Amino acid sequence: MKNIKVAVVQASPVLFNKQKTIEKTKKYIEEAVGAGAELILFPEAYIGDYPRGLNFDTTVGNRTDEGKELWHRYYNNAINVPGEETSLFSEWAKEYKIYLNLGVIERDNGTLYCSLLYFTPDGKLAGKHRKIKPTAMERIIWGEGTGSDLKVIDSKAGKIGGLICWENYMPEARMELYKQNVEIYLAPTADNRDTWQSSMVHVAGEGRCYVLGCNQFVTKEMYPEELQEQLKEQPEIMSRGGSVIVSPHGKVLAGPLFDTEGILYADLTDKELIKSKFDFDVNGHYSRPDIFKA
Repeated sequence: MKNIKVAVVQASPVLFNKQKTIEKTKKYIEEAVGAGAELILFPEAYIGDYPRGLNFDTTVGNRTDEGKELWHRYYNNAINVPGEETSLFSEWAKEYKIYLNLGVIERDNGTLYCSLLYFTPDGKLAGKHRKIKPTAMERIIWGEGTGSDLKVIDSKAGKIGGLICWENYMPEARMELYKQNVEIYLAPTADNRDTWQSSMVHVAGEGRCYVLGCNQFVTKEMYPEELQEQLKEQPEIMSRGGSVIVSPHGKVLAGPLFDTEGILYADLTDKELIKSKFDFDVNGHYSRPDIFKA
């Protein structure tokens, strides 16, 4: 891994307005690049929306036309991968010479997926990971990934990989990244609870990798006016954020950031990464695969 400055963007999309969200994305990229960042991470479902608080009028055994209309609207706000939007993101990655990592809602035929996209400074879409297990009501609107894309991107910046939200609670999924010697571990999420901070610290210490946790800051008033009635039971601040950057020793380097939009920055060093492996290496001298065979 080379020494690199990273940026974690805590922001909300312009909900149900893909074009304005893309414009907002570019503004945050320009701000982060202006501060010297070479790797930028956006939250889970940033392009295409995380529809927090909406139930698409669904109960067990019943779906309504109104709920399907809303899902149709949500579907049209998603993107194709590859597609027009990913071509634009590739151009930005090349123009600004950055590693651009975006949480998106991806559509594939009639199914939506919650995905993480990796773009490199040469303008390449270097990887895509689909969330392998949507959580609770997410399963109503998103399909499951196959897990075949649990791949670490081997780049000039280092080995970059990630899991989305509660995938980070899946030991086997984390271990799959550790086996590939992940160095910069991305964790875009929608979890804004204090307990999430403990998970980010644990993953960093367990994997002896840098962890970038990234969430949205969302308020009820950010939703389109016509959807406000469906959110009447929701709190004014629907997601507090909680983005954070953690070192391979489990030390918090930046954040957690709560109750506002903003960008977190940290300088990642190869020296710190190597030092952290001295007394613990989950995929090396602290590994005992010989005793964990079926």
